[in-house]
Amino acid sequence: MIKNLKEYKKKKKIFLDLNKHYYDLNRPVVDDASYDTLKKDLINFEENNKDIIGDNKVKNIVGYKPSDKFSKVKHDENMLSLDNAFSSEDISDFYKKLNNFLNLDLDTRIELLAEPKIDGISASLKYVNGKYTQGISRGDGNFGEEISENLATIKDIPKVLSNSFKGELIVRGEVYIAKSDFKNLSEKFANPRNAASGSLRQKDSKNTSKIPLKFFAYGTIFKNHDIVEKQSDFLKILKDFGFKINPLSKIINNEHELDLNYKNIETKRASLDYDIDGIVYKVNNFKLQQRLGNLTNSPRWAIAHKFSAEKGISKIKKIEIQVGRTGALTPVAKIDPVNIGGVLVSNATLHNEEEILRKDIRVNDTVIVQRAGDVIPQVVRIDLTKRPKTSKKFIFPQKCPCGFTTVKEFNETTKKYDAVRRCPDKGYECNLITKEKLKHYVSKDAMNIEGLGKKVIENFWNLNLLKLPQDIYKLDFNRISKLEGWGKLSADNLKKSIEKTKKINLDRFIFSLGIRHIGQENAKILARFFKSINNFKKLISRKDQIYTDLIQLDGIGDTQVKSLKNFFINKTNKKVFEQLISQLTILDHIFSKKGKFLNQTFMFTGGMSKMSRSEAKKIVENEGGKVLGSPSKKLNYLISGDSKPTIKKINQAKEIGVKVLNEKDWYRLIDF
Repeated sequence: MIKNLKEYKKKKKIFLDLNKHYYDLNRPVVDDASYDTLKKDLINFEENNKDIIGDNKVKNIVGYKPSDKFSKVKHDENMLSLDNAFSSEDISDFYKKLNNFLNLDLDTRIELLAEPKIDGISASLKYVNGKYTQGISRGDGNFGEEISENLATIKDIPKVLSNSFKGELIVRGEVYIAKSDFKNLSEKFANPRNAASGSLRQKDSKNTSKIPLKFFAYGTIFKNHDIVEKQSDFLKILKDFGFKINPLSKIINNEHELDLNYKNIETKRASLDYDIDGIVYKVNNFKLQQRLGNLTNSPRWAIAHKFSAEKGISKIKKIEIQVGRTGALTPVAKIDPVNIGGVLVSNATLHNEEEILRKDIRVNDTVIVQRAGDVIPQVVRIDLTKRPKTSKKFIFPQKCPCGFTTVKEFNETTKKYDAVRRCPDKGYECNLITKEKLKHYVSKDAMNIEGLGKKVIENFWNLNLLKLPQDIYKLDFNRISKLEGWGKLSADNLKKSIEKTKKINLDRFIFSLGIRHIGQENAKILARFFKSINNFKKLISRKDQIYTDLIQLDGIGDTQVKSLKNFFINKTNKKVFEQLISQLTILDHIFSKKGKFLNQTFMFTGGMSKMSRSEAKKIVENEGGKVLGSPSKKLNYLISGDSKPTIKKINQAKEIGVKVLNEKDWYRLIDF
């Protein structure tokens, strides 16, 4: 487990490097289980520390950006990754989320389709009137590499569909190499998956044709869901079209069937002629898949059930404290390097101070370290029989390395103090926090300044080239060109990269500020509300009415409003903000010009029988509307569900002339 923000950032950097080796260079430096373990650890830390991570998360990363060797093609619909499950509790949670979103009884079990998760390369194929016209790699999920000719060399991919099909059909599946075929290939590939990846990404398709690539088809996109009603029926159609589908695919009706199937396939795993690392469960009904929709990087209607974790025994050499962008102090165990499933592990996350106290983790302890689905391992338990007699309890530091006395904040909702200890710096006084804010500012989801990565930030900081975000736009490129490892060309490229990003959308700029509790989604809500940077900077005045209006927004609560107030109270924050907006061109938020609810606002109260509030909100936003959190004169419709609506809100809405619709009216409005 990741213990602190410093460790998280370090391991995230490792993860991004592994991603590059895995997806782009086809030269993995760790095995798949280790990669999965690291990713899981990072995501677990993100889930437990949402307030200090923002939305630039590992969970939102899909694949790797397309290679410059191939032309980039935008997917018809994003090619997402899958969320992972590692235990029966995770599976129960998946069912619970499905039922909550679809507003079903908690004991309802939706029919799922289970199929082995092939450890290969995802590809998307396009057919027009039954003829193969294009093949694309997953890439970063949004854009893929155009590798049509290479994919056309695979015998399992039909060039003409055996049954006539009119219109456009997208078929998605997995390219792989059989274990038996891999034995006869060159030793330059680490495993079958990387052999498949390397073969598909050769410039000359004649070279690809020499590799015995295979293909399992597994699905399609939303716009092709009108062909049949179920995922399982669609697979039968694909088989009729000439595709190969996995023979171990199975319909699942409940947890008991799921568990039996999981154990059965895990037992068969070693004897299969292809690598698998788990089982994928998909909601079998296409209409339910569409209702559930997708999150930022993964579908709500599917999950990957990974096979069991691998463990190793090691010894804690020391415990380091890392400080994150929002001041959170995270402990990380430095352990004697240990090989776990082919990966050399030297760090293990400890999450927070309470985790250390609960497990009584100490320096020199012999520990069981586990990797499961992500690269960052965690300490599972301690072998007390091997604890030295001179062992002493680990005393979590009460001060940040910068010198500030740390605090634990009181949570008004839970009426408890947070588990995370923090540096109280609210601006840029703590050097450790400041460096992390700079790294966040230049990151991909914020300003996206290429060439100004974490190592460069650290180096420029140490050389006093920059101390605050606005210093980026005053860098001495002549001096930079003379630094070791640089040169005039590198310095010029960095200068161009910075100039290129000086025109930025309002929501990305808000997110780049690194305001605590303001992630990407919150930043989008704020951008839609304020519309322009001139309106947003009114927050500096700290007028109560502005913050009162913010509370009405669905998705913005007391926590976010308090955080915005705290940010703009700080003099250094205001100085940084004002200097940045004077140096940048911040574009107004552009509203969608499509949808039946364009420029209309909605609010929901009470429960509905046929859908959850989350689904209703998704429908409004997809049709160009906005969802508010409380009645106001800006509200167009108040939707009152049949189950326990708030009478006070209904009366407030009626008093100010807002149209109140009941549940049936809502269904008629959306043609549901």
